Amino acid sequence: MLNLERYDRQIKLQGFGIEAQKKLVSARVLVIGAGGLGCPVLQYLTAAGVGNIGIVDDDRVSLSNLHRQILYNPNDIGKLKTETAFERLNVMNPEVKSSMIPERIATKNAVKIISNYDIIIDCTDNFPTRYLLDDVCRILQKPLIFGAIYQYEGQVAVFNVKNKDESVTHYRHLFPEPPEPGEVPDCNDAGVLGVLPGVIGTIQAAEAIKLITGIGEPLINKLMTINILNYQTAVFEIPSMNLTDKNIPSSVEEFENMNYQLHCGIEYDGIKNISPSEFKKTAQLHDTVIIDVREPDENPKLDLPYISIPLYQLKENLSQIHNRNIIVVCQSGKRSITAAKILQEILGAEYKISHLEGGINHLNKKINEQD
Repeated sequence: MLNLERYDRQIKLQGFGIEAQKKLVSARVLVIGAGGLGCPVLQYLTAAGVGNIGIVDDDRVSLSNLHRQILYNPNDIGKLKTETAFERLNVMNPEVKSSMIPERIATKNAVKIISNYDIIIDCTDNFPTRYLLDDVCRILQKPLIFGAIYQYEGQVAVFNVKNKDESVTHYRHLFPEPPEPGEVPDCNDAGVLGVLPGVIGTIQAAEAIKLITGIGEPLINKLMTINILNYQTAVFEIPSMNLTDKNIPSSVEEFENMNYQLHCGIEYDGIKNISPSEFKKTAQLHDTVIIDVREPDENPKLDLPYISIPLYQLKENLSQIHNRNIIVVCQSGKRSITAAKILQEILGAEYKISHLEGGINHLNKKINEQD
């Protein structure tokens, strides 16, 4: 039964009313990423009364999250974001059914997860996942609300929804080719003003409400940009055109055979690159182990606890690994990628496997630049 008192102020809005509220209650929205963008999206959709919200994220809360990921507090450090978000949202509005999906979205699970929802909201922070979501939403014909942040600037767009002239645009229309690895730093390396994801995430939530209820003019075939330093905003038309790249999947089968890490210039799907700036804080997370696959006589040594297992001995020494979160390191990053792939194939999806991008050499270079 609809709680009229809880939603009274938005029901009273001209052009909204009880019918719009009923549409919200019946809606199923999937939020992929429970970080800086995902937190405000989840909070405002929950407060608005969206009936069914899915939360997808395999990450855990860390101290550096707290200045922008406002669902969490210091007591949550080390906990799964999906678990913590689920608990907070349930307290905020028990009438909303939230679902925890503590997994990293990938080709092997995306179709199964996304098929259960009406609208998909991309709150991720990496290019492989953005292209993955763009493709699967196009194939499954699901509206996709995109959001991105970089330092002081943010972007929002609505993809895979027909405009009045029947035209449809996708993320690939905006960015046909992924950037070279490292060309566009993420917030771990470039930084981000804490309030910015709050602004962009709130706009994403508003776009979802507009799509569900039919009010206003959603950013269909449009990209909105905002600079938080001077509040310069702009809205650009995204031209619709045929996607002719042969590497773009057109069916579920083709999608599930795609390697989005490779598509974006990153070698392996499902293995996260850890940048030097996030290495130490990631290594100190709960249930995490560092595995050094260099030879024992290679220098310099790490100043953090680690297990030394040379690459050629890795398969025979898996019994030494008792942690679910594994970070593999080597001198330059090449052996660690190979080792991470071996671990992924043997240990399976229950383990979260990462490798230090650029290896110990790159890590020490970054440390020296800061001194």
